[in-house]
Amino acid sequence: MQTVKLNNGIEMPQLGFGVFQVTDLKECEDAVLNALQAGYRLIDTAAAYQNEEAVGRAIKKSGVDRKDIFLTSKLWVSDANYDRAKKAIDTSLEKLDTDYLDLYLMHQPYGDVAGAWRAMSEAYKAGKIRAIGVSNFYADQVKNLELSSEVKPVLNQIEVSPWYQQIDEVKFNQDEDIQVEAWAPFAEGKHDIFTNETIASIAKKYGKKNGQVILRWLLQRGIVVIPKSVHRNRMEENMDVFDFELSDDDMKTMATLDKKESQFFDHRDPTTIEQIFGSSLAQLK
Repeated sequence: MQTVKLNNGIEMPQLGFGVFQVTDLKECEDAVLNALQAGYRLIDTAAAYQNEEAVGRAIKKSGVDRKDIFLTSKLWVSDANYDRAKKAIDTSLEKLDTDYLDLYLMHQPYGDVAGAWRAMSEAYKAGKIRAIGVSNFYADQVKNLELSSEVKPVLNQIEVSPWYQQIDEVKFNQDEDIQVEAWAPFAEGKHDIFTNETIASIAKKYGKKNGQVILRWLLQRGIVVIPKSVHRNRMEENMDVFDFELSDDDMKTMATLDKKESQFFDHRDPTTIEQIFGSSLAQLK
């Protein structure tokens, strides 16, 4: 498996497996077990996904040595202050049935970010977490955290797909030596991404499928990617992306697909923030 080195010196796989929206716990457990058997070693979950326990059970059942698995979880907005973050970290460790997390992310840039980051930094220094980072942070929010904190984020997990390429955000993070990780690399199939003719024309040249071209395009941009599937054949297909390389012309063609807008929601729209995160933020009061 191809790896990247984070700014604190630890390595993580560049291709992993995500479990967002896999809410059926038995299905989640089976999916993670299948993913580990298929060769995945980066597993990405979150407190908000409500499936950490299933992920932990799958890891135990897999027989794969814990030290060979790169396990990520995330702090939700309702726990985004110092005291609640400290408890949330321990809760995630307990649910995942592990002594440490390889990576722990602040899931959204809302709540008492400074207080939560302090709790995460303390857990990092105590060895409960090997690396800490953020998710869905824009460049100015990342810079503010960098300037006001002793521990620098190692990674920013953001939405990146052919429809939303985030050229400037990706460049900013990479220039800051902060690893970019893409969520929703397939934009959940929107705009017929798996049958798009432009991507298909590239895929045909390499004897691959659209999804594999998308993953390869992200890998060649230096981005960590965590596709999700509950189907073993798709898991294996998504792993089969290290035996070819897109040409410069193919990379340029992929760049023409950018719609330059989120395929989900605007993380900076005040109305959206209130609708999605309002009840969670209220728990901090």
